[in-house]
Amino acid sequence: MRSLALIILPCAVAVVVHLWLTSPTTTSLETKDSDEEFSSSELLVGVLSARHHHDLRQVIRDTWLGYLEDHPGFQHRVGVKFIVGRHGCPIPEEDREDPYSCSLLNLTETAGGHGEEAELELVRVADSGVLMASDVSSVALDFKVLHPVVITRLGVFPGGPAYLLPANVTVKLHQLDQEEAVVSARFSALSPGTQLGGVWYKPVEQFILPKGFEGTLVWESAEPAGLTQINSSSSSSSSSSSSPSVELNTGGGVLKLGPTAEGVLPHRSALGFPGLAGGFTFTIYEREALAGLLRGRAARAGLHAAGLRQQDAALRRESLEHGDMVLVDVVDTYRSVPTKLLQFYKWSVKNAEFSLLLKTDDDCYIDMDAVLTKIDHKGLRRNNSWWGNFRQSWAVDRIGKWQELQYPSPAYPAFACGSGYVVSRDLVQWLADNADQLKAYQGEDVSMGIWMAAVGPDKYQDPGWLCEKECYQDMLSSPQHSPEELRLLWARKRHCGDPCGCPWGGP
Repeated sequence: MRSLALIILPCAVAVVVHLWLTSPTTTSLETKDSDEEFSSSELLVGVLSARHHHDLRQVIRDTWLGYLEDHPGFQHRVGVKFIVGRHGCPIPEEDREDPYSCSLLNLTETAGGHGEEAELELVRVADSGVLMASDVSSVALDFKVLHPVVITRLGVFPGGPAYLLPANVTVKLHQLDQEEAVVSARFSALSPGTQLGGVWYKPVEQFILPKGFEGTLVWESAEPAGLTQINSSSSSSSSSSSSPSVELNTGGGVLKLGPTAEGVLPHRSALGFPGLAGGFTFTIYEREALAGLLRGRAARAGLHAAGLRQQDAALRRESLEHGDMVLVDVVDTYRSVPTKLLQFYKWSVKNAEFSLLLKTDDDCYIDMDAVLTKIDHKGLRRNNSWWGNFRQSWAVDRIGKWQELQYPSPAYPAFACGSGYVVSRDLVQWLADNADQLKAYQGEDVSMGIWMAAVGPDKYQDPGWLCEKECYQDMLSSPQHSPEELRLLWARKRHCGDPCGCPWGGP
């Protein structure tokens, strides 16, 4: 048995929704602090920050933000706010579908049942009357693994007039967006394999499919009407539900079938028409460990709720102490960042006077001297302006952290790198006015590009806003730094004017 090492992710377990819906914890911050303070400045800086990133926020306060506040020429030109989600996700990280959202990993107790090597059938057909000849030559089923499994056999529905033996069909298991199949099997009337539960099966080389694996099962036939499918009126969908004639078994939720959300785009290459023309058998990997994790979900929920209460209290103290945080009404996860940004735009036009708005992240180095100097000398105080480092024709990812299931084009409109960009107030006003109608996509930077494509702003390209973790003496920003790295960059900048290093010694 082998493992797909490139995509191994940590195992996780399921939770029951009511454990959190009935939890006594309060995950929202009820506070009246800087949210309602009005400010006036030429440049408003919004720093996207996660709830638990206190150390990064403090570094900014100790470096460039403190410098601005002490500088007689800058302290009235620039206002800075950290943008933080008001709500923490009530689901422990181990019990989420992925690390980027607050979606429940909805496994049931049956996932931990049966024996360690029990083989499960994805689909069973009790009545061949539900089968019908397909009018397409290729059918594909998308699925996602929510706890590691091992695919043991690939299967196809019987074909022909009597639906007894399979036609000439090839079944392939692909990782999403990969052309080469992980495993495959060929079926014919002369080599049908073994029948079980109304499906013909052949064994395949066994791989561990880790949590987070996204795959496509593809059935292909070179013959017209060579594939057999389930009549759509006989089965509700490719979900965990069943009908008397067709039973679907996702192993208690370790597999998620079909599109990951209602109405989303097929997030794979066009390998076949969505449907079901067979199935596969599988075993649940490390079932006993899974059962133990399932038993511990109530205790885990309690610890997580207590942690959220402590985090709420710490954020409340931090906000009251510094007065530089805007707590927006979202659950603070990676997937919610575009909504966080829109909510901040709504707050900013209501509560602050400014001409320009700079958006950055809490892990970014910013050279505010250089930013303000360029504003003064480049004539950037004008309407309909967007100053940044723009990525052009960026391909849309259909899997992974930056998975995009909503945007139909294969490439995004031009968007600015998130380490820093500046927009004029009229654009912020438009975003705020339309915030409730604008669709949030997988990330705030690509979302901003899609939103701005409707307006057509004047773009001012500047490579000084770095897209990657690099260092140049004249850079305006640099992303993805630790608190220690940010302090070192700032110390070098103050010591010799070069954040990348001082030639005559120093930090």
